[in-house]
Order: sequence, then structure tokens, then C-alpha cells
Amino acid sequence: MATEHILGEALKMLEEKGFQTELFTVRAKSLSPCRHCDYCLKNKECIVKDDMHKLYPLIREAEGYVIATPVYNGSMSAQTKIVIDRTRATLAADAKALHRKPGMAIAVGGDRMGGQELALQQIHTFYILNGMIPVSGGFFGANLGATFWSHDTLEDAQKDEEGFRSLRKTTRKFAETLVWLRGG
Repeated sequence: MATEHILGEALKMLEEKGFQTELFTVRAKSLSPCRHCDYCLKNKECIVKDDMHKLYPLIREAEGYVIATPVYNGSMSAQTKIVIDRTRATLAADAKALHRKPGMAIAVGGDRMGGQELALQQIHTFYILNGMIPVSGGFFGANLGATFWSHDTLEDAQKDEEGFRSLRKTTRKFAETLVWLRGG
């Protein structure tokens, strides 16, 4: 719940800057891993019929992406990885669906140094592999994106001033990148 809350805060910041946002959360969703069966390569859609089909239109239409993950065992969650892997069907239908779109990353861990940087790197690797523009908050506190220390509670995540500083920096640079890409 802490990760979903923090993602919601990032989307509010973007809405305050005039951007339209859409929240897709993996909580309480039915999501199966990619089977790598190549059905999508031949048929331009995924054979697995689950809640990912609610996300596919959003992936195609979005100008940019904010991926947030809780940190489990020093890495991104399995659910976040499923979403990333399952974008294969979108890319099979349109290989440039993500090309030149910006993406930012948020990681929420139970410890201050619980794997947030690695989780951000994994998300940025996905962005890079797909020709996207990974956006960080910049040096001095948001090197790869927003990181939070939750102590495994929503209340502590909400009190993490350093985490919110990294979120504000990253969201600001993400918004600037979106404006720049629009030609503004």
C-alpha cells in the first residue's frame, strides 16, 4: 500500500503541472507471467487473458511512464516484473510503442538501503532496452529516481522527507522532459 500511495502522490504532482494521469496498480489484479510462447509475435496480442489487457491500451496511449515498485528481497517485486515482461505483447503489435517516451522510477523499501537503487536500475534497464528516455531526479539525492524508506509501513513512508525530496526532484525533471518532448 505504501508504494501505491507514493505513486499516487507522484501522479498528483504531475496533475498539478497540468498533465493527465492514469493509475494502474497491480494490487488485487490477476497477472500471469509472460510464457514467452511467441503467440504475441504472430497474433499481435497476448494469449494470456488477464488484467494486463486493461493496461495494454494505456501503454500505447501514454506520453510517458511512471513505474513504482516495492522492494522485495533487494529487488523489484515479481508483480512489477510481470508488467514489464508482459509489455512484450504491445511491442509485438508496435515495436516503437515505447520509443522516445520518457519514464521515471520509484522504489519503496523497508530499509533505507534495502535495494531501492537496484530496483530503479532494473526499471531504467527496461526503459533503455525499449528506446525510452529514463529520467532521474539528478545528483544529490535522486540519482536514479525517487527512493523511499517505509520501515514496512504506510505511515513511515508518508513521513520520509528525504523520499519526498527525491520524488519532487524526479517528478519535476520528468515533467520538464514531457514538456520538452512536446516542443515546449
